[in-house]
Amino acid sequence: MKKWFRSEGVQGFLALVFAGWLRLCFATMRWTREGQDSADAVWAAWRDKREGYAGKGAILCLWHGRIPLSPASWPQAPGHRHDMRALISRSSDGQFIASAMQAIGFPAIRGSSKKKSDPAKNKNGEQAFREMIRWVNAEGGIAITPDGPRGPHEVMQAGTPALARVTGAPVLLVGLACKPAIRLGSWDGAMIPVPFGKAAMVWDAPLFAARGDDPEALAREWGPRLSAVTRRAEALLHT
Repeated sequence: MKKWFRSEGVQGFLALVFAGWLRLCFATMRWTREGQDSADAVWAAWRDKREGYAGKGAILCLWHGRIPLSPASWPQAPGHRHDMRALISRSSDGQFIASAMQAIGFPAIRGSSKKKSDPAKNKNGEQAFREMIRWVNAEGGIAITPDGPRGPHEVMQAGTPALARVTGAPVLLVGLACKPAIRLGSWDGAMIPVPFGKAAMVWDAPLFAARGDDPEALAREWGPRLSAVTRRAEALLHT
């Protein structure tokens, strides 16, 4: 049964069902937004090729458990949509997520970091990092979950600051939450929205990494900021 459930055809069908579920949720949820001006300024500068942004894309950063809510954070209005891709692992679960995001309109760059317990196992991380550099430098957007694909939960790894340092692109931290929600018993406490619920989106100011910055130090600084906007989004659902 497990082998059948994991088959490509079944997983593809379930991904389409999940994508349809998310579209229904996004169309019916009532959103509260905070700090949206920070994101809008990046979108506008990017679109208009303003000084400091010309020739650069953007890096969107959210925690792994909020992936189902992530498509709502990207500008969708006509004339305001920017090409976006998502970094998604090459695992079987990652394939399901990638298929669902593809159906919604967000193609994936596939790859993840190597496990410390098995550093020889190639997860396509280096190739994915090079692909992200090319994509962002070509004015594309990339969504990254810096604690994925297997945690630790809400602990940022150095990959996102490293990408920001190489590309010079702005990093936007976004906290997402919804109520009611289906909470999975996974390591990331994945939050799946339900139709006609409440949702919140909170943005931090754009962050930048200079060439001489230490990605590990930036990860220790940026991680708590991403958790802070996530907790703020959760708090807004109770106001």
